[in-house]
Amino acid sequence: MPSVMRRYGSVQGRFARPSQGVDDEARSPVVLMVSGGADSTALLVLAATSLLDIDDGRGLARIARERLHVLHVNHHLRGMDAEEDEEFVRELSARFGIPCTVESVDVAALAEQAHGEGSNVEAMGREVRYSAAARLANELSLEFGTPRSAARILTAHTANDRAETFFMNAVRGSGPSGLSSIPRRRNRIVRPLLDRTHDELCEYLRMRGIVWREDATNRDTRYLRAYVRHELMPVIERRNPRVTASLAATCDVLSDEDAYMTQVASRAYRDLVRGQEEGRVTLDAARLAATEVAIARRIVRQAVLFVEPEARLEARHVAAVLKSVADGRGSSVAPLGVEARVEHGLLFVRSARCVASAEEPIAAWLEVAPRATRPDAVTSRLDLHDGRVLSARLVEVPAGSRAPDLARAQAKEWAGTSVLLDAIACGLDAANGGRLWVSVPAPGDVLCPLGMHGQSKKLSDLLGEARVPTAERARIPIVRTSPTGSVVWVAGVRPDERARCLPSSKLLLELTLA
Repeated sequence: MPSVMRRYGSVQGRFARPSQGVDDEARSPVVLMVSGGADSTALLVLAATSLLDIDDGRGLARIARERLHVLHVNHHLRGMDAEEDEEFVRELSARFGIPCTVESVDVAALAEQAHGEGSNVEAMGREVRYSAAARLANELSLEFGTPRSAARILTAHTANDRAETFFMNAVRGSGPSGLSSIPRRRNRIVRPLLDRTHDELCEYLRMRGIVWREDATNRDTRYLRAYVRHELMPVIERRNPRVTASLAATCDVLSDEDAYMTQVASRAYRDLVRGQEEGRVTLDAARLAATEVAIARRIVRQAVLFVEPEARLEARHVAAVLKSVADGRGSSVAPLGVEARVEHGLLFVRSARCVASAEEPIAAWLEVAPRATRPDAVTSRLDLHDGRVLSARLVEVPAGSRAPDLARAQAKEWAGTSVLLDAIACGLDAANGGRLWVSVPAPGDVLCPLGMHGQSKKLSDLLGEARVPTAERARIPIVRTSPTGSVVWVAGVRPDERARCLPSSKLLLELTLA
């Protein structure tokens, strides 16, 4: 079933935009994520009638009714019960005069489509809920005329949820980030009920004569949270009845320390980055090996999550990467096919997409258009399989300029990703243009690298000296005069001496890799 969003009691037309200068935090939308259970029902009632701290700097305060908007996501996992949950939330929202948006998603089908049979439906449901909340917050921000960052998304997580998550992460195996459990705030998402227990909220609703919905699956101990809630927590509470409050304090301490360590690791990460683009990051492995292990672990996590944000890392994955770093060589594979490889003193982390694209060989002609009569040259392009573009154009040396000087300036300005070569030496001419063959390094390739005064060198040795890892070499475009002709440019690395610009050069070939 595709995602269907239905909005009831829309705020559009009811909300009068205040004059300029009014604090955006005081008038931005507040999205309440309401399932119909006791905790989220209490969240709705408290938001509508009492004081809440939504972490906007005001502490406990009443939220203006026109800011509130309820979101309910129908997962279609419980048949008629799910439909009745939806009806309950709509009626409760209407009772308190709060607009309600319902999004219907067949979560089980979506999970199977994304990850196959036996996929984690619970995780998919969580992803769907938060995605829906983010979209709704953005739409309402546009209607209200407030910045997206000022919106708040409130969830009904309680002290019990926090304690349960602590034990769940401990059972799975987790570091400080996982053991700090549920944070009070993450960006726009705020959890104002973390200091209250489930029993307290149920009693609050009973005192007001408000019923709520019960989800029978919450008692199914096949799910880890239900197991912790109904099997583990009662045993621990018999030993320490205040364990929930104790863990809340522990999680606050861990959360503060984790935030500090994250800042330290982020600064170290920036210092170690030697290259970064979508799906890949390169770090200084030698300096990473000398970094305190507590920080090094976080740096590895940050690198992996940069290339693949959905990767669910475990301690063993991080340890495998750090072992390769300590050894100065080796590789490992993290979740979702992320590859981490150490070569030439560098740690290369690549997503599965980049690994796959690197294995696709480049083999194509790059057509070079004739020199145009108008002042701006015609640029020819060759789209490479990994999203990069190799472009070429013919340019004339301006009067009063020297070709070698232009070539040196070009190489310096573009840091080697764009070069000027002698077009005639590359087999091209102004009237007809020509074409160049672009492929990957081949065994036995030899060239005369610029700066070596005509001495030849194996292409593999040149790439090794340039610290290009073996796994990355198939991504290096090699520009040749023909499929069996001489090398003109090892793109991004070095041109050939025989194609260099001479003082007598008048027609130049500009090659750029971007």
